[in-house]
Amino acid sequence: MIVVRNVFRLKFGKSKEARTHVKEAIALNQKLGVKSVRALFDVTGHSYTLVFETSHDSLSDFESKLQTVFGNKEWEALYEKLKPLCESGHREIFSVVE
Repeated sequence: MIVVRNVFRLKFGKSKEARTHVKEAIALNQKLGVKSVRALFDVTGHSYTLVFETSHDSLSDFESKLQTVFGNKEWEALYEKLKPLCESGHREIFSVVE
């Protein structure tokens, strides 16, 4: 199993607006077949950090879901709403040891 963490640094004061869109993103990812999806907002550390985390059976499963999600018109529209709220972002992929 792998965990994918998309880490975004939000613009100052944009967390509340991002939360609204993230709830939509979670629901849409689940609708498109992503099994485990959650959003994390900072409590300490770097302010205005959003982590969008998903779990997948394998890297190939992640790649398949990525194509499905990114190819979806609803996701494209939602992503356009999120982009102006972000300063930067990066992706982390972890192998889960059970």
